[in-house]
Amino acid sequence: MIAAIAVLIIATASPRALVQTQTERPSFAEFVAAMRAEALSRGIRQEIVDEALNLEEPLPVVLERDRAQAEVVQSFEAYIARHVSAKMIRTGREKFGAHRAMLLEVGDAYGVPPRIIVGVWGMETNYGRFGGVRPTVAALATLAWDPRRSSFFRGELIDALEILNRGDIDFAHLRGSWAGAMGQVQFMPSSYLQYAEDYDGDGRRDIWTTPADVFASIANYLSGHGWREGESWGREVSVTPPVAKAIVRDVGRRDGSCKAMRDMTIALPMTKWAELGVRLPGGRPLPKTDDTVSLVSGAKRHFLVTHNYDALLDYNCAHSYALSVGLLSDAIARSAPPPERRRTAQP
Repeated sequence: MIAAIAVLIIATASPRALVQTQTERPSFAEFVAAMRAEALSRGIRQEIVDEALNLEEPLPVVLERDRAQAEVVQSFEAYIARHVSAKMIRTGREKFGAHRAMLLEVGDAYGVPPRIIVGVWGMETNYGRFGGVRPTVAALATLAWDPRRSSFFRGELIDALEILNRGDIDFAHLRGSWAGAMGQVQFMPSSYLQYAEDYDGDGRRDIWTTPADVFASIANYLSGHGWREGESWGREVSVTPPVAKAIVRDVGRRDGSCKAMRDMTIALPMTKWAELGVRLPGGRPLPKTDDTVSLVSGAKRHFLVTHNYDALLDYNCAHSYALSVGLLSDAIARSAPPPERRRTAQP
C-alpha cells in the first residue's frame, strides 16, 4: 500500500513526441551526474551525495513494477472483504492494546481518534510488518530518470537526500516501496519532510522503527489535511435501487483532482438524504441533524461520509482504501471479537 503519494498523472503524448523524449533522454550516468550537481547546489553534504548517488544502473524491478500497474477494476466491496478481515481486526486490537497508552496520548495531542491511527497503520503496512525493502534513493533515481513522471520523482529524490542530510536515518536503512514510499506510514519523502514527527524527542523523526513517531506522523498528516476532532469518518447506509437511481439523476457529483473525489456526490444535509430515501441498515431512519455528508456508492454497499473522509482520501485517494480504514478502525474499537468469514463457493 502506498500512501501520502501525490496523484501520479501519466501524460498523453503523440508518438513523435514520445520518440523525441526517448531520444533526448540522457544516459543514467549523465542523469546521476546532473542530480549530484543539483543536490550539492541545494546544500546536501558532499559525503551524503557520494554515498547515496553512487549509482551505476537503474533498477529494472522498479521499472517493471511501474509499467505493470494494473487498472483498478476490483470493486470496493471485494477490496473491503479482503482487507477488513477477521485476522486484520484481531491483530489491530492486539496492537491497540499493546500501544494503548501512547495511542491515547497521541490521539489527544492531535485530535485524531486512536482507532483511526491504527486503521491507517494496518492498511499501510499491516501494522508495521511490511514497510518495503527497496533502496529508496535508487528507486526514486530510477523513476526520476524514466521520462514518464520525471519531474515528480526528481523532486522526491532531492527530498530523500534531504532526509539523509538531516540525519533522521542512515543510507543503509532508507528503504521502502518500489515507488519510494517509506516506513510504517508509507510517506513519500515530500510528505515526510512536511508531516513526520519526532514525538519521542530523540532528535530523529523515525517512521521506520519508533511507534511514538509512527503514530504521531499519521495523526499529524490527517490533522494537517483537515481532520476535525470529534467528528466520525462516516457510516454505512441502505439505499434501494429506485433511490439510487433517483440520486444519480438528481444529486450532483463532486469536483476533485483524483477520480475517487469525483466518484462521490456533493455534500448535502443529513435531513436531505433522509428525504431522498436513504436509511440506516435495516430500514431505520437517519439521525435528524443538519450535518452535511456525501454519498459513496458501490455495486452493493453505500456510505454517507463526512468531511473527515476527505482526509483519508488525501492519504490514499481510493474509496477502497478510505472505506477500509474507516471500517477497520470501527471494528478494532468494538469489544466483541469479529466473526470468522465463511468461505463460499465461487460461481
